[in-house]
Amino acid sequence: MQRISTMQRISIAAILLAGGLLTACAPIEESHGYVPDAELIEKLRPGVHDRDSVAELLGSPSSIGTFDDGTWYYISRSTERIAFMNRKVVQQDVVAVSFDDGGIVQSVDRFTLEDGREVDLVSRTTPTRGKELTVLEQLFGNLGRFSNANQ
Repeated sequence: MQRISTMQRISIAAILLAGGLLTACAPIEESHGYVPDAELIEKLRPGVHDRDSVAELLGSPSSIGTFDDGTWYYISRSTERIAFMNRKVVQQDVVAVSFDDGGIVQSVDRFTLEDGREVDLVSRTTPTRGKELTVLEQLFGNLGRFSNANQ
């Protein structure tokens, strides 16, 4: 019977550890939303189909226009994340079906990730009146303020 030396044990442990670390860093993929198949989208004809026939053919939309319900959006997005890093959008598809005032399809547009734009959110804060308290002032600020008036 052959004994395993200390160096061989260290090598085996290092290989197992490296294998575990590599599998832990595999990307986590997530998919959300629904975009109908291209064949279904091609069946839509502007001026012919109405809201009911679109809902029957494509299903209910992912979203409807916020200020005007004249556009239905079918949205699909795939992201991936490695360990604790931020999510990265890998694929995004949007189908926008616009209706006229009578509820008849006016246009069908398809957008991908390349058509999107980054939106910078405003990070300003609204100043408030008052004083900024330190942690110690918050913890000990009320000591001695209360008296026992019932005695």
